Amino acid sequence: MAEKQRVIALGFFDGVHLGHGALLRRARELADERGAIAAAVTFDHHPRDLIQGKPTPLINTHQERTAIMKRYYGIDEVLVLPFDRAMMEMPWREFATHILSEQMGAIHVVAGHDYHFGYKGEGNVDRLREICSEMGIGCTIIPPVQLDGITVSSTYIRGLITQGEMERACRFLGHPHLMTGTVVHGKQLGRTLGIPTANLVLPSNVLVPAFGVYATRVRVAGQTHLAVTNVGVRPTVDDSNRVTVEPWILDFEGDLYGQYMEVELYAHLRGEKKFEGLEQLQQEIFRNAAQTRAYFDRGGEGA
Repeated sequence: MAEKQRVIALGFFDGVHLGHGALLRRARELADERGAIAAAVTFDHHPRDLIQGKPTPLINTHQERTAIMKRYYGIDEVLVLPFDRAMMEMPWREFATHILSEQMGAIHVVAGHDYHFGYKGEGNVDRLREICSEMGIGCTIIPPVQLDGITVSSTYIRGLITQGEMERACRFLGHPHLMTGTVVHGKQLGRTLGIPTANLVLPSNVLVPAFGVYATRVRVAGQTHLAVTNVGVRPTVDDSNRVTVEPWILDFEGDLYGQYMEVELYAHLRGEKKFEGLEQLQQEIFRNAAQTRAYFDRGGEGA
């Protein structure tokens, strides 16, 4: 039997968008009313990875999802379960009784209208209500959340991100799109141009935004800075075709190698293109820096 009492939001939460936010806010409210821990349960990999035998490109890693849920919704704990064969084949009733009730100490669960769980997704919200009633656990089902007449979903937001429609993606997310990584050594070419960049290599299962330059903020070493960030393969200076996220942090000097960095993408400024030479590249990046400053001076609305 679990020692702690938890109100648990259920879902995969890719992107932690506005629809997820409705669940998380309600879980936080219920936990406060009951003096319990506000928790969310997610998986380390998307269930489709094991079912279909290939990775699903995700908006966020589970570490990023955890950070977003805690930062924007005040969730106390994010419980990340391994989605392995045992989990995939677990009957829905066992998931509810053994995992949620016995292991996690759920006293109330919150789920979306389309939530499925257990073997072959046989558990649905009707069965969740039924089993929770049997166990004496509260159950709240959240209806779809719509914006601009469109139901907010991770699938829709993935499409926006891959098309470079970052401002619209951020509206549906309810927060800037987050990408993270550890700063690694690059060619240090930017330093010779007066544009020293940090280099992050994306995890293999993370969705790659449309190649190009973005107005961003970065969080690193406890501080937040404006940055111009290139996502892509840097065709002017590199022929390896390796995708990198490369922020040039404005008004910053210092060594960031080995540091963990969060990059918040707000707006797509231009597509990635190959320039005739380094001078043209430098001039364009300086112009993008001016665009970025102007964007945030206007409150981050419109670029």
